Amino acid sequence: MKRIEEIRLEKGIVQEDIVERTGFTQKQVWLMLTGKNNFAISHLEAIASALEVHPKELLDFNFEIPKHPPLRKDRRAK
Repeated sequence: MKRIEEIRLEKGIVQEDIVERTGFTQKQVWLMLTGKNNFAISHLEAIASALEVHPKELLDFNFEIPKHPPLRKDRRAK
């Protein structure tokens, strides 16, 4: 995840520090940090703790929310 990597580099934390602080393997950390693996909220919490930030700081996604057609119930009401 890009935001995790940004914070890690800003703080000068290396992947090995995250391994030590979380108990995850080096491969697990690498997969998470490169976005090659989905992970649980508990893992996100552990990574945030290792980086000494609140988990919400890691969830700074930048994307457009699509505009969907009205819900079925709203279309039937007309």
